[in-house]
Amino acid sequence: MELFEIADTQRMSREQAAARLRALADALSRHNEVAFERNGHRITVDIPAEVELKVEIELGEENELEIELTW
Repeated sequence: MELFEIADTQRMSREQAAARLRALADALSRHNEVAFERNGHRITVDIPAEVELKVEIELGEENELEIELTW
């Protein structure tokens, strides 16, 4: 299968970021899929019942909190 990737970086408030994460978490818990819209296109990704969750924190000149789901 060919690699398909969407990368999106936006500057927003911490509260706005939390709201986006809550919306994603709600979609994961209620459905077996999540949907993304970019440039007028809707992409739906099926998520299985079990996933690997990775949380990574990097502290330095720039700090980063990365949350990754794989299956």
